Amino acid sequence: MSENPVKLTKLAKCAGCGAKVGAGTLARLLEGLQVHRDPNLLVGFDRSDDASVYRLSEELALVQTVDFFPPIADDPYLFGQIAAANALSDVYAMGGEPKLCLNIMAVPGDMPSQAVHDLLRGGYEKVYEAGALITGGHSILDDEPKYGLAVTGFVHPAKMLTNSGAKPGDVLLLTKPLGTGVLTTAAKAGLAPPAALERAYRLMTTLNKSARDAMVSHRVHACTDVTGFGLLGHGLEMAQGSGVELEIHVESVDLIPEAAALARVGILPEGMYRNRSFAGGFVDPGETELWQQDLLYDPQTSGGLLMAVDPEDAEALYEDLRASVPSAQRIGTVREYRGGKFLFLKDRRRSGGVL
Repeated sequence: MSENPVKLTKLAKCAGCGAKVGAGTLARLLEGLQVHRDPNLLVGFDRSDDASVYRLSEELALVQTVDFFPPIADDPYLFGQIAAANALSDVYAMGGEPKLCLNIMAVPGDMPSQAVHDLLRGGYEKVYEAGALITGGHSILDDEPKYGLAVTGFVHPAKMLTNSGAKPGDVLLLTKPLGTGVLTTAAKAGLAPPAALERAYRLMTTLNKSARDAMVSHRVHACTDVTGFGLLGHGLEMAQGSGVELEIHVESVDLIPEAAALARVGILPEGMYRNRSFAGGFVDPGETELWQQDLLYDPQTSGGLLMAVDPEDAEALYEDLRASVPSAQRIGTVREYRGGKFLFLKDRRRSGGVL
């Protein structure tokens, strides 16, 4: 990290992906917009997916996304790394490889030039780690700093992944623990344990490249990255898009312990409440305790990949992920949709099931 006196989070009203417009609000804002059809547009904004995909040839498709947000860390270099890793993740979630990136930056006029340099350096280094290039960008003056990337990548059209291909019987795998939204919210009030906050920063700067590289060698039917809408918000988009139900095994979801302790006493980000408002009506919580539900709605920044994997490939992919991602988890299964709720929370410790 750089040595810089600027406390970036003090300049922002909200942090990271917690600043996202709520999914329900976003859907209403997009209502009535005309969707132009193009047979080569494989994924567009009319689908709640992570990036757009445009077929260039029978063997090559373009993947494009954009993501930026206000500071989630005080250190500019760290903020740049997290924002870049988060933006790159959308391409990985589609099964693609990022290649070209453009900076998107807003900074206060009085922000020290060294801080701006460190922010950009963090983004550049994370992009280069991904094997991609930053080729330019755009910046404006703003009282609240913001940073992110527009990312272009490539994928074979027949191998592209979306969040709407999950099939009954699939196994749900997740690649990072939950709780970064709670911890970064606590940090703004000086309540986050330093070691836990450092772990959250390491998770958020970890690329989903290794997760993507592992999953493309197996039969993954659907994938999305877990970011601002939380596990249940993004899970709901997968379930509705695929016309299936998801059964989430709560006891198998890796929760950062310190985040769990904070959630128990009600230290929660505003984005959690937006996510619950959006997805809660479609979720059967079963006997899941409220604080656990809160963490499943917790907005993540640069979170892990949620995959729906063919059951015959699930164990092999799980073993590959164990060797390459922060936290490989088997968190549930996909079921036939029976009408009504789309997500069902189960704690098999309570129901006597086999772990």
